[in-house]
Amino acid sequence: MATTVSATLVDKVADWLMAQALEDTELEALVNGCCERLSAAGVPLARANFSFSVLHPLYRAMGFTWRRGEGLEVEGYRHLNEGQPDRFVKSPYYYLLSNTLDYMRRRLDMSGALGFPLLDELRDAGFTDYLAFATQYRKGSGQGMMGSWATDLSDGFSESDIAALLRIQTRLAVAARMAVQGNLAKNTLTTYLGANAGARVLDGNIKRGDGETIKAAIVIGDMRNSTKLAEELGRQAYIESLNAFFDCVASSFADAGGEILSFMGDGFLAIFPSGEDAAGRKEACEQAFAAALAAAERMAEANAGRNAEELVEIGYGLGLHIGSVMFGNVGLEDRLTFSAFGAAVNEASRLESLTKTLGVPILASEEFRSRLSSKWLDLGEQTMRGVAHPVTVFTPCLDEKCLTVPVARKLRPAGWSNAESVVLLQRESPARVSP
Repeated sequence: MATTVSATLVDKVADWLMAQALEDTELEALVNGCCERLSAAGVPLARANFSFSVLHPLYRAMGFTWRRGEGLEVEGYRHLNEGQPDRFVKSPYYYLLSNTLDYMRRRLDMSGALGFPLLDELRDAGFTDYLAFATQYRKGSGQGMMGSWATDLSDGFSESDIAALLRIQTRLAVAARMAVQGNLAKNTLTTYLGANAGARVLDGNIKRGDGETIKAAIVIGDMRNSTKLAEELGRQAYIESLNAFFDCVASSFADAGGEILSFMGDGFLAIFPSGEDAAGRKEACEQAFAAALAAAERMAEANAGRNAEELVEIGYGLGLHIGSVMFGNVGLEDRLTFSAFGAAVNEASRLESLTKTLGVPILASEEFRSRLSSKWLDLGEQTMRGVAHPVTVFTPCLDEKCLTVPVARKLRPAGWSNAESVVLLQRESPARVSP
């Protein structure tokens, strides 16, 4: 039986969407809220699917599927090296794009093939009517939103249903674009600056000189013999080796709660903010050191695999220190970077360089080591460039269980690298999305 949609309630949905466009609403909440409100307004929705193109180094689009009584499922579609997935080529969405159409309706309650494998599947699942649409954000940009509405009502969508859906999908596209742009800004800043620094920039710390002095445990990491490896391995094998180093070593510090502020060629800088109290400094050093031990373990596992494949082992060096760092914007007036600077950072860098001379993978300052109860080997006083006085340095006993602080690998979908997982657009969720 056909339903009568309340125009007044549909107006409320449209008003709600416009309000969300002015707020910092997450895309997931926006899509789910729209579908639930349409259903509450009397539109006989049983299923809705939306795909939003995004500017992102790993993803070409995000997909959302809403089902009545089941809520929302989310999936990210990663970039492909070439071509389009066969399922997409055979979909109504591809048909819309290929023929420059804004919408397409198909009744599903009829015998015979419906022209698209997806529509046959929806009919088999009990759906009776399907309305697909495409909205470009800017002509010729390739950026936009595609979507579809489906019902299981015996009479399908009424004319008033279709009028309501066509009206709402335009508002949804506007609000979604704002949400996508907001997510893009957050993800870009998090990817390139780190979570804490990215949040500070979004909060308005954007002028040269903006920042503060903080106390933090500092980590400088570097891959060994990178120039020689680049010459011997060739471009692709070297890039794979560099990624293996970052996945094993840098990701250990991210997993432990540290913030990787910058990558410098084949090295990186990470910090663990500590606060000013002794307990906070001790905790920061414990987290950084636990991450260093995890990095050593992961790198040993990776090198065992490389030996089995007759690949050259990857060496590394880590400098561990704690001190006051200047945390903020530096650079040109119109070209800035947000990072940590100061004498303590320079000293951590010198410690990392000294690992080459002393032939050990990890070195720590007395300030760092003194806050830990683990076993260390005293390597005596060393002279470091740029440091006015000799510095006593220590290397950990890697054959001992020095700390009980665990550093667990973050759960990631099979086949995804650590780097990919750092920049997920949405929370991980088991999802299967189709057009």
